[in-house]
Amino acid sequence: MALRHGRGYAAVNYPTGMNLGGDPSQALVHATTMGGFVVTLSSVDLGQGLRTVVAQCAAETLGIPIEHIIVDTADTDTGPHCMGTFASRGTHRVGNAVIMAAREAREVMLQVAADELEVDAEDLETDGTGFIRLKGSSEMKIHVSDVALAAHFRQGRTISGRGIFLKEPSTPVPETGEMDPDSCQAHACTVAEVEVDDETGVIEVLRLYNTYEVGRALNPAIATQQVEGGAWMGLSHALFESTEPYYPGSREHGPVDFVEYLMPGPADIPAQTSVFLERPAGNGPFGAKGIGEMTANAPIPAIANAVYDAVGVRLTSMPFTPEKVLRGLDALRAGRAG
Repeated sequence: MALRHGRGYAAVNYPTGMNLGGDPSQALVHATTMGGFVVTLSSVDLGQGLRTVVAQCAAETLGIPIEHIIVDTADTDTGPHCMGTFASRGTHRVGNAVIMAAREAREVMLQVAADELEVDAEDLETDGTGFIRLKGSSEMKIHVSDVALAAHFRQGRTISGRGIFLKEPSTPVPETGEMDPDSCQAHACTVAEVEVDDETGVIEVLRLYNTYEVGRALNPAIATQQVEGGAWMGLSHALFESTEPYYPGSREHGPVDFVEYLMPGPADIPAQTSVFLERPAGNGPFGAKGIGEMTANAPIPAIANAVYDAVGVRLTSMPFTPEKVLRGLDALRAGRAG
């Protein structure tokens, strides 16, 4: 009896967005009287960091500090339309809509600044610190807060913009079945290192190595958290979770709360190394693709392949319990004996 070590690989590609009647998301951007900018959405941040990435897209497009951006997710009664937070579409769809709205607002902002400075708007640029200045000059400039005040109280103008991203629906070509159901595809590979006790059947995941191609990681720290949080979910599916273990009598025999429902605890989380490869998508906001759902996928078959590498047992149903490992080992011994 021994502790057996194995390594397994698995790769996945995953679509961004869906083919749902255009799959649109809208955004509104407007300046406050003091030069802050409000991004109004109906899109929901589920904890994945959408509000942060949206603020980044707006700030980069407007050319102002991110601290000047307020993201208001409002609700579906009062905000502009959004299809929803699903299908790994949030950053791609909403980011594109926000960029479009911010570009329109930026044009108005620069024109107001041009009127105040008595120059042409085409000759102005933002410096990223909150100032709008004449190109090639460090002296002729105006702060965004002064531009907003001038727009509201002197020029009587609204610095605002509207944006929508629409993926046109695609229907299959009858002769070939060819269609374009998504906007772009992200790719990933996970390598899992495991230790399997061939006496008890217990599997321990020691390390996970994650490589993701997600177009461009707009916020690498948040992207890393998504990858490693998703890997935790994949680990949980692989080793612990069973949706309906006693179906149809789940209420009588199965877990009824999170005390009884097993998931990995802190001691079960393996060391992780995560790397991003950047291949910007032509239709993504600053090249970004979707990343959300795919992060739980690759770890599962990677762990299964690692177990096979360690003890020769091919596991094909989740969760990969000690009982399944031991039954597989018994089958292998019986096969050799026969």
